[in-house]
Amino acid sequence: MSAHTTELVVFILLFLIVSGMGFVAARWRRPTDLASLNEWGLGGRSFGSWITWFLVGGDLYTAYTFVAVPALVFSSGALGFYALPYTVVVYPLVFLVLARMWSVSHVHGFVTPADFVRARFGSPTLALAIAITGLIATMPYIALQLVGIEAVLKTMGITGHLPIIIAFAILAAYTYQSGLRAPALIAFVKDSLIYIVILAAVIYIPARLGGWDSIFDAAKAKFDATPAPGDGFILNANNQLQYVTLAFGSALALFLYPHSLTGVLASKNRNVIKRNMSALPAYSFVLGLIALLGFMAIAAGTKPVVTDGKADANTIVPQLFNDMFPDWFAGVAYAAVGIGALVPAAIMSIAAANLFTRNIYREYINKTATDAQEANVSKIVSLLVKVGAVLCILLLDPQFSIDLQLIGGVIILQTLPSVALGLYTRWFHKGGLIAGWALGLAAGMWMLYLIPNPANGKAHFGGSAFPLSNFGFDTKMTIYAGFLALIVNLVVAVLGTVILKAAKVADGGDATKQDDYFADEGDPKVKDLDLTGSH
Repeated sequence: MSAHTTELVVFILLFLIVSGMGFVAARWRRPTDLASLNEWGLGGRSFGSWITWFLVGGDLYTAYTFVAVPALVFSSGALGFYALPYTVVVYPLVFLVLARMWSVSHVHGFVTPADFVRARFGSPTLALAIAITGLIATMPYIALQLVGIEAVLKTMGITGHLPIIIAFAILAAYTYQSGLRAPALIAFVKDSLIYIVILAAVIYIPARLGGWDSIFDAAKAKFDATPAPGDGFILNANNQLQYVTLAFGSALALFLYPHSLTGVLASKNRNVIKRNMSALPAYSFVLGLIALLGFMAIAAGTKPVVTDGKADANTIVPQLFNDMFPDWFAGVAYAAVGIGALVPAAIMSIAAANLFTRNIYREYINKTATDAQEANVSKIVSLLVKVGAVLCILLLDPQFSIDLQLIGGVIILQTLPSVALGLYTRWFHKGGLIAGWALGLAAGMWMLYLIPNPANGKAHFGGSAFPLSNFGFDTKMTIYAGFLALIVNLVVAVLGTVILKAAKVADGGDATKQDDYFADEGDPKVKDLDLTGSH
């Protein structure tokens, strides 16, 4: 560890500064009382454009961005750049959707997507399904942030899980005290560090490696020499369909995650949402630069850290920084990755806790819960969620960290018909939506189970690229499993709705109020809407 003393000192110093900000955040924009989900879990729904931009950006561009995307580019080539188009495609898709979701949630006090579904379709069962799906999909995403911190620590010669447990214990403490205000305040530091590190990397590292021509030539030479059909310096016939469906499916999934909606619902008005959806693509530019770190690592001859005889691909970027930067700046870069894990992990745990509190505790355990009781339950559950994330790392194999997020993406996509399409129409029958959700989830899990990863010896759950040969096609092409699972979900939901309506099975909502349901904020009609879903 002596060889990394400078990096470690800089990393710990910045980590402690950020942790201190997390505790101080309880007094930042402090309300008279934090004992409600509106205040603890949504920051009083009072964040303006700048705070929301950093908060949502810090929420969406995580340690996964810094660690897993370049690692995928390093190992698979062009396929790893799928993250770039999906973050471009997603903002037009959600521009109007999230503005509607904000208006309805603001007027009726919704805190979670399951709250909206409960009111929209009049079905506590469907709302419970959406809540449980959100909880399950969020757990591996939080675990992914731990993988990012672990990769940095390994590069500095620190092994074992104790440092991660300590880091998350500190995170748990200031999240418990400050709620959403903590990651909102820390996001300023996190994003500033990331911009500094990436801009320095794309100028300094290519200069040391002989320019971009040398970098791209080295990457092309590597992938030209590999026999694997799914990788390559550019896309080929075998991975183009996977690339397109993965980018589009990931875009659809991104704002279905509970933590994405938490950041949006914390905004003070619709215009903040619209401005942010217009400005957030600026992060996509940085994401493209981050992805290029994978090619830089190839040109630099960077080797991943080997632990217990196994190379950890997640350490490629930290190891690149170690090889190319001065010690003190490598420490800054490590801190950017570590803090890049803390911000989204805090928001994710808050979002998961809110789901449990509003859609399980209040719905099934204590229907008369006060605001203070809800806040206390959310605080406790947010701690338990972080413990669950640590257990994911201890019990699961996080060798290829992007798999964790991709599995979560397949799961959360199954909420799209109820949440996203539900914002536009109440045509679907709740029974059809429940059937579609169940079969889509089953199909997704079945496909994920069948996908191997020969590179690390995994026979099952080795990624999200489902071979079309499993359907009897004579081809090496693959497709994103989540995309196929969503198609199953939608087909079943439509057919189920048609059958149930033809059989005149009673539904729970009131479609006559659909035109008024999405009235803009400030429209007098919106205050009188009845979204109880009862006849």
